[in-house]
Amino acid sequence: MFRTSLWTAAVVCLIGAPLGAAESPVFRIGIIGLDTSHVPAFTGLINDPAKNTGFKVVAGFPGGSPDVESSASRVKGYTDELRDKYGVEIVGSIEELCRKVDGVLLESVDGRPHLEQVKPVIAAKKPVFIDKPMAGNLADGLEIFRLAKENNVPCWSSSSLRFGPSIAGMRNREDVGQVMGCDAFSPCHLESHHPDIYWYGIHGVEILFTIMGPGCQSVQRTQTENYELVVGVWKDGRIGTFRGLRAGKQDYGALVYGSKGIVRTEKGYEGYGYLVDEILKFFKTGQAPVSPDETIEILAFMTAADKSKAINGAKVELTSVLEEARQRNAARK
Repeated sequence: MFRTSLWTAAVVCLIGAPLGAAESPVFRIGIIGLDTSHVPAFTGLINDPAKNTGFKVVAGFPGGSPDVESSASRVKGYTDELRDKYGVEIVGSIEELCRKVDGVLLESVDGRPHLEQVKPVIAAKKPVFIDKPMAGNLADGLEIFRLAKENNVPCWSSSSLRFGPSIAGMRNREDVGQVMGCDAFSPCHLESHHPDIYWYGIHGVEILFTIMGPGCQSVQRTQTENYELVVGVWKDGRIGTFRGLRAGKQDYGALVYGSKGIVRTEKGYEGYGYLVDEILKFFKTGQAPVSPDETIEILAFMTAADKSKAINGAKVELTSVLEEARQRNAARK
């Protein structure tokens, strides 16, 4: 189990101390990848002096991917904002960043470099949250979790949609009862360097798994120019679907079929605050709120959806794409 030595030591030192005799030390956070709106949004929430979170973003490494326009075009602006508005030190390498912080947010909007970017973080034994997509493919996601486990470094990934009360509460709502099925939806813009659903559809897939829980065995996918439909069959016979939207009204949410009622989520996106709260709890405790197994299953679901598309919507077992990813990792060692 991860031990936040700096945090624990601070708590011990302050026990019994007279009021005002010492100030609680700040847990220092570093950000890798300054190419997403999450970076200033998270920093603003964490560094807000009115909230006195006990955490502070103190260092950032710009990163950026030259072949992804939405990354390359935003690095300078977000880097300048972090430095000039929030006083964050901009460093020249991930290794340097790790020497200055107690925990890391890996925020690079491009999932492809995440494996290489997280390796120095794991080597430095820093707890790390990896923003969506966790990786650019399933094999990299498996390898990240393997390295984190091997080195006893807490590591997790999630979309912010998972923690909004309207979605997170669906498993335990009295008017729903037992969840029997779910139709989740979200925008699903594509990016050529990533498996289709990894780029933005992951938000809706995260909603689906938040409500259904893990246990999906197979998927089938239909794609048109403006829409995606992925049908998953769970091992207990339940069916969950993800509908990806690229035209018309675009929103986040789900229709949930329960033993007591059929209920639509009241809200979809509810801001970043709930996710940031979970990240800070994670840094305090070393306990991730989402298990590696569930995140791996989400990656496998999206990977299997791409494979189903390639074979004209035929059923693909998640076990098959997981085995292919493991073989790929074995071959590159």
